[in-house]
Amino acid sequence: MSHRRAYNPGMKYPSDVYRIESGKKFRLADHNPDDTGPFRDKEAADDATERDLRTLRELHEKFYVDNRHSLLAVLQAMDTAGKDGTIKHVFSGINPQGCTVTSFKKPTEEELDHDFLWRIHKALPARGNYGIFNRSHYEDVLVVRVHNLVEPAIWKKRYEQINSFERMQAEENVVIVKFFLHISKDEQKERLQARLDDPAKQWKFDPNDLKERGHWDDYMAAYQDVIGKCSAPHAPWYVVPANKKWFRNFVVANALVRTLEQLHLKLPKADFDPKKIKIQD
Repeated sequence: MSHRRAYNPGMKYPSDVYRIESGKKFRLADHNPDDTGPFRDKEAADDATERDLRTLRELHEKFYVDNRHSLLAVLQAMDTAGKDGTIKHVFSGINPQGCTVTSFKKPTEEELDHDFLWRIHKALPARGNYGIFNRSHYEDVLVVRVHNLVEPAIWKKRYEQINSFERMQAEENVVIVKFFLHISKDEQKERLQARLDDPAKQWKFDPNDLKERGHWDDYMAAYQDVIGKCSAPHAPWYVVPANKKWFRNFVVANALVRTLEQLHLKLPKADFDPKKIKIQD
């Protein structure tokens, strides 16, 4: 049985439907990657998406000069689900001076000589800035678990370590929002084949993606535990239906607008009287 909230016509933030409530039983199988919410098709969503993208750009300037918070947006997904595409479309037009993207790949030797959160802590955004994680600290309870890279006793402790880490960051005014871009196995197959068929996209294809695809069920079980154990009011997970790229972008943008509007951002007041300033000819 799904615990998702139902739509209502007056809902300002349709993305709330995909926000996972902490403390409730979570089943990934209850979430349909083909869902398109209140929209029939891309054209029906265009106006709402553009409005949210415009609002997101406007809020970024306020966020930057307000300088009380930093924003951390975490993107996790199976291969081809669209982490790069989401970053490209949702954060288009954001001033790059106040936005950083960090991609986490296989840990380096230096990173392995520290605790698993060391490289994450170094990459957190400064106040007034957006930080986007393309993969994240959750790899250490996902790929590490699926491929048996450490003992279960080690990765099982990491859920609470991650929760404690995120709680501390939230107390330090890091605003955390996490997105699982949820695609179906059939959709992934189509996207992988499309990469193979298009010479302009073949560079995106990695034969190792097929090996990871062979662990699909293990990854779904791992993501279910991650989302169920690590969604909190101060660091919520959103399960974003991602079979339709346009709806994926809408949900992520809408959730970010929701998050930022609730901060009640303010532009600083001038420390002088503008009426007394006269600009000479």
